[in-house]
Order: sequence, then structure tokens, then C-alpha cells
Amino acid sequence: MILLQWVKYLSPKHTSLILLVMFFLGSAYPTGKLGINASIPPILFGALRMGIVFICLIPFCKIIIPNKKYLLPLLAFSFSMGVGVNLFLYLSINASSIMSPLVIGAQLSIPVAIILSSIFIGENISYRKWILIIFSFFGIVLIGFDPKIADEILGFFLICIMAFFYASSQVFSRYLKELDVKFTNACMGFFAFIILLIASIFFEGNSISHLKNMNLNAWLMALHAGILCSLVGHMSMFYLYKFYSVGQVLPFYALFPVFGMLLSFFIFGEIPTLIMLIGGIIVISSVFLLQKIR
Repeated sequence: MILLQWVKYLSPKHTSLILLVMFFLGSAYPTGKLGINASIPPILFGALRMGIVFICLIPFCKIIIPNKKYLLPLLAFSFSMGVGVNLFLYLSINASSIMSPLVIGAQLSIPVAIILSSIFIGENISYRKWILIIFSFFGIVLIGFDPKIADEILGFFLICIMAFFYASSQVFSRYLKELDVKFTNACMGFFAFIILLIASIFFEGNSISHLKNMNLNAWLMALHAGILCSLVGHMSMFYLYKFYSVGQVLPFYALFPVFGMLLSFFIFGEIPTLIMLIGGIIVISSVFLLQKIR
């Protein structure tokens, strides 16, 4: 009901766009599992996703050497968003047999981002935000005690690390606001592709052999992750910021775990437990309200 009331701030065209974007972002988890199941090692999957982002963006970028003050934040953003997020996202998917806890756990990035923004940028955290942050962490802990994910604890832990890197990338991106978004994301894609490919060769063996053995389904899942999840999903959010404030757009991020869990149900037949549903409602509601009052 809260989200339905929030929709009134957006035009019908932009409401349809943001719902599509949230669908793509939520689909990253079950489709990532399909890709890994189709013979792509997890680190190589992340490398392919970032390589696709770079290849798609580079024709639209003006190659420049940014001012020295942007170099360190750009490197940090590329490492956290490109390497950290993709590495731990696909390692967590590979280590898990059920996706719903991962989709919910990824929401931890929002309260962590707010805490990091307070530490490094000096943004104020009101007592209402602290209450919501505590509730969001409580929801994550509650899910962690679900007996159904007792054997999934490694994947759940890895997705929490991914959430930390995603939160860090949001803080570093604040220092890059004056740079072209296509340029920063192309740099991120190139840097992450190289690092993840080296990591794949070192930890996963002969990556060339893995690439040769990839079937059509595996390539389709990699293209889905790179084009629809990364490019269409994230770039559309930047497009919406031209028309609406950050506070009007960010609350809709609470929708992507809903789509992620629905897709996990239709693709894998996952039915969340009562504890998972209660924890998920606590986390998603807390994150929604956190973003609404930022």
C-alpha cells in the first residue's frame, strides 16, 4: 500500500520503467543461478558480465584522463562495484541452493551505505534512521536463524559481504558526480573484467576451456546480466534522476527482492518459510522507509 501511494509521484511512463528496472535487478539472482548451473564458473560469470558492460559502453565514451582528484575514488568505485559486488554475488549464488535469502540479504546494502556515508561524508543519521537500521539488521539475523538455510549459511554470509561492497560503491560514487556516468561505468567494467578474469584463471583453472564449453543458455544468462541487469537496470535509474529527486526514486529499490523471490518461485519452485517471510518483510519495509526519509 505504501508503494502504491508512492507511485503517484511518478508519471505512468516512468512508473512502468521503474517496475521493469526492478524486475531486471531482481532477476539477477535466479538467472545468475541458471548461468552457473549451465557451466559458467562463478568468478568467470562476473568477469563476463563486466566485460559485456565495457564493450557496450566504450563506443559511447569519450576517452579522457580524469583529474587526479578523481583517480582514487574511480579506482575504489571500480573495485567495490565491479570486483567486490560481482565476486561475492556469484560466489554466494554458487554456494546456495535457494535464492530468496540472498535476494533479501542484498538489501543490507542500504543501511550499510547510510552508515558509511555518515562516517566518510558526514551525513547525519537521525534517530528514526537508526531505529530502521536496527530493524533491518534484526530482520537479517532472523533469517539467519531459519532452519531451512542452516546449510546455506556460507552463501548468506557471502551476500552480506557483497552488500558491504555495494554500499561502499555508493559512497565512492558521490565523489564522481562530475564525471560522465558512461565513462565511470566503462572504466569499472574494464578494471573489473581484468581483475576477475585473472582471479578466475588462478582459482577456477583454464578459463579458455570454460568459455569454449559454454552453451547457448550460459551465454544468454551472461548477456542478460551484462545488458539488462547492469546497463538497462542501473543506467535507467540515472535517467530517472533527471526527473525526480533521489528520495522519490530510491524507495522503489524495495521492489527488486519481491521480483527476485517471485522469479525464484517460478523458476526453481522455491517457497519461502514463515521465518523467511517475516524477516523479509521486516528488512524490505525497513529499507523502504530508510530510503524514503533520506
